[in-house]
Amino acid sequence: MITNLKKSECLKILNNNYIGHLGYIYKNLPFVIPITYNYDKKNIIIIAYTGEGHKTQALRLNSSVALEIAEIQSIDEWKSILVQGTFEEFKGPDAKYYLHKFSNNVKKLITEKEKKELHFIPQFSDKTHFEAIPIVYHINIQKITGKERKSKKSQKKHLFRESLSL
Repeated sequence: MITNLKKSECLKILNNNYIGHLGYIYKNLPFVIPITYNYDKKNIIIIAYTGEGHKTQALRLNSSVALEIAEIQSIDEWKSILVQGTFEEFKGPDAKYYLHKFSNNVKKLITEKEKKELHFIPQFSDKTHFEAIPIVYHINIQKITGKERKSKKSQKKHLFRESLSL
């Protein structure tokens, strides 16, 4: 059965992941690409970075974007959220601050989820690592929705656990 997720569940998925699929329009054509992101709970924005190129040109021309994040266990066991918002670049010291924040938070999530100790993530905030200075941007969240599919077996387990807690 497919059901809607509550906003709190959508925000939990957004907060507990770091890879999503960014949708945008360029020259009247839709594009969807994977990105690494970080959700900033305090400012209610999504932080990411990129270089000069196709995506950046497109986002500067049309700032409307969508970000999809999915947690898929199997064909009948998944959760998916869609964030709709607008692209905005950080400038000057703010860009460096948010890039550093992004790298630290993504490193923390990868360490927790994948049990990997990373050493390369701090390089995100070192502009000498890039051919050019990275473009740090955020997505201003305007709307967030989500869906979930649970198998009948999973639903029975959930109902059983709920009845035990009563």
